[in-house]
Amino acid sequence: MAPYTMPMHETISGGLESAVTDHGAALLQVAEEIAAHHDLPSLFQGLAQCLPVVAPFDFVGLVLHDAAKQVMKVHVLETAEARRVTRRLDGLEIPMKDSASAWVWEHQQPILIPSLAEETRFHVGMDALRGIGVQSVCFFPLTTAMRRLGAIGFGSVKPFAFDEGSVTFLHQVATLVAVAVDNVLHHQDLAHDRDRLRLLLEVNNAVVSHLDLDQLFPAVSACLRRVIQHDGSSLLLCDEATGRWRIHVLDFDRNESFIEEGRIEESTQSPSCLAITTGKAALFGERDLLVMSGTSPCAQDLLDRGIKSFCSVPLLSRNRALGALNVGRRRDAGFDPDDVQLLGQVAQQIAIAVEYALAIREIAVLKDTLTKEKVYLEEEIQTAYNFEEIVGESRALKQVLKQVQTVAATDSTVLILGETGSGKELIARALHNLSDRRERTFVKLNCAAIPTGLLESELFGHEKGAFTGAIATKIGRFELADRGTIFLDEVGEIPLELQVKLLRVLQEQEFERLGSTRTMRVNVRVIAATNRDLGQMVDEQKFRSDLYYRLKVFPVTVPPLRERVEDIPVLVRHFVQKFASRMKKRLESVPTDAMRALQAYGWPGNVRELENFIERAVILSSGSELFVPAAELKRPVLPPNGSATTLEEAERDHILKALRETNWVVGGSSGAAARLGMKRTTLQSKMQKLGIARPV
Repeated sequence: MAPYTMPMHETISGGLESAVTDHGAALLQVAEEIAAHHDLPSLFQGLAQCLPVVAPFDFVGLVLHDAAKQVMKVHVLETAEARRVTRRLDGLEIPMKDSASAWVWEHQQPILIPSLAEETRFHVGMDALRGIGVQSVCFFPLTTAMRRLGAIGFGSVKPFAFDEGSVTFLHQVATLVAVAVDNVLHHQDLAHDRDRLRLLLEVNNAVVSHLDLDQLFPAVSACLRRVIQHDGSSLLLCDEATGRWRIHVLDFDRNESFIEEGRIEESTQSPSCLAITTGKAALFGERDLLVMSGTSPCAQDLLDRGIKSFCSVPLLSRNRALGALNVGRRRDAGFDPDDVQLLGQVAQQIAIAVEYALAIREIAVLKDTLTKEKVYLEEEIQTAYNFEEIVGESRALKQVLKQVQTVAATDSTVLILGETGSGKELIARALHNLSDRRERTFVKLNCAAIPTGLLESELFGHEKGAFTGAIATKIGRFELADRGTIFLDEVGEIPLELQVKLLRVLQEQEFERLGSTRTMRVNVRVIAATNRDLGQMVDEQKFRSDLYYRLKVFPVTVPPLRERVEDIPVLVRHFVQKFASRMKKRLESVPTDAMRALQAYGWPGNVRELENFIERAVILSSGSELFVPAAELKRPVLPPNGSATTLEEAERDHILKALRETNWVVGGSSGAAARLGMKRTTLQSKMQKLGIARPV
């Protein structure tokens, strides 16, 4: 192997004879010289100054074993005068099989080659020595009690230059040099460990002080730059919006990113994705990146930016891959095991930071959700109605409540049909309160009360910046109702272009916020209500047929107040007690004629109108008897039979009367169809159109 050489004849002052007259003094001089140095460059310079004057040789070099590369690396001990001769040897890496120094290192025995002209072994090393004029050489192991370091070689421009006495003396010199080199390497190891611990402490401090990802990235970058030489670094993290891997640039040289910031990594065969998949650090050279470039745009981008060495270390937390730490170099020198180990330790700290930051972000989202939920629930607590306030004793109402009790325990979609003010919301609340979702949120939305342009945002939410005025992320009603119930009142008012999104939620239980590509999944029970004829709207192409049939899984028709006249006295007494208590009045009775007038009135606004009327009556009452402003009841008064005020209502009431009289038998000679003088199919079509269903 090529020793580190130096021409002795150009540096000796006083001659060889005077240099070797006293071997003991010479060894003492070497020991004193090497004791003053604590790093390899300084030690090599000191040895270059002292060895030529104490030993009989022309050239000298240290050859140290490189365990990472499995080569013997030459370190030339030279003066300025000799540099023109030996500079081509300094730093030379010789394969183990071609190195005499490797043989000495492996066998721990010196080797003397009296004449290089006759030497046939160690071709690379011997050829290098012959190239600088060496004709004889001897190698000695550099070994201490702790480790084997390599070898030291002494060369002469003369053949057969080393006799037994000089070999013995040079062996003693080699022992001193071995101790010196070992001390220096040990000192370097300590300094290296100190720097590593300092880095890890800095990264840890960054973890503690920067729990926001945007602040964490530059802090980690600054730490990496001081310890690991690189031309670019990045993190590959899971994007919350899309669930895919997104690249975040940490650092780069020359104002040029070695990879695009914010890029979504599409290929599972990219360098970083391979590290994540295997859970181990992955190393790539230029050739590796060339092979991968065909399937990985990321690998091609690295090559385009001059990256020739690339290391990707997975970010692991509790056996879960959060992403990867990536470091690239624009030179061929790869990452050694020490670099990979250090990057692995840094990655552990970064993984902790990322997990904390993501947890804090999730907590913030949950806190925001809970805040919105709290506000919503507080609003709901203040509502005038609840399940316990469904008042009535009529057969029609009892049939409806029986239907409610039957379907409540399921997660089936329910469509509540009925006129305005008939109590559809109360029925929806009853469905929720009787279900297994009663402990979760009951979210309501009146689709007719929200402007068309804002309805999608109300239902599904939006991201910050999704549209003008979207200054913050908004959680939609479906997301708020997750694991609970959502009540869509006046569902017939939803525009056609939004109905397809509603259909998707009903079928797939998933949606995207406005301005986002991330699919949100929810578990929501849907209850819809309308006072419109959805079947007719389907015929008029104002409502999607597929959505109509998806909503009409279990229809519940709430009868208008005029069809349950027997409930009016009960409701009147309930409202009188409610408002009298609120207004601190003592009302003990309702006049009989007033009650008859109340029962005779058609109540087009149904229970809601009755409630408001009774509130006015209580306000006007001054004694113990309810004062009823009968003049207000002169408007659409119905005949005693309760006939309807419109043709459609009259038709519906006429059909209902026939069905009740035939015990809801539709076909046959004694069925309702025969009694009405129409075909069975025609009657069934009209029943569907008018929202008539047989009570359960």
